[in-house]
Amino acid sequence: MRQNREDQARLWAKVVAKAWADEAYKKKLISDPAAVLKAEGGFEAPEGAKFKLMEDTAALRHLVLPAMPADAAGLDEAVVSERLAALFYLCGNY
Repeated sequence: MRQNREDQARLWAKVVAKAWADEAYKKKLISDPAAVLKAEGGFEAPEGAKFKLMEDTAALRHLVLPAMPADAAGLDEAVVSERLAALFYLCGNY
């Protein structure tokens, strides 16, 4: 099933809430995130894609360096930085 970003955000929120409430579910999510996402919302990983899920704690935070989108190549670094700052702020990833 093809999902838009809003659908993916809702699915992820559902999965996170369930993982917080159910330790066995959380262990399954950590060990096989693609299977859990598929079971919960029909999410299909792109061919050849792998997922690695890491859990943040109060003492350990993970930072993800996103892949650069093709349309960002050649843009001025300041322009890219401003666009990313706006996106991260909107998504709460700051």
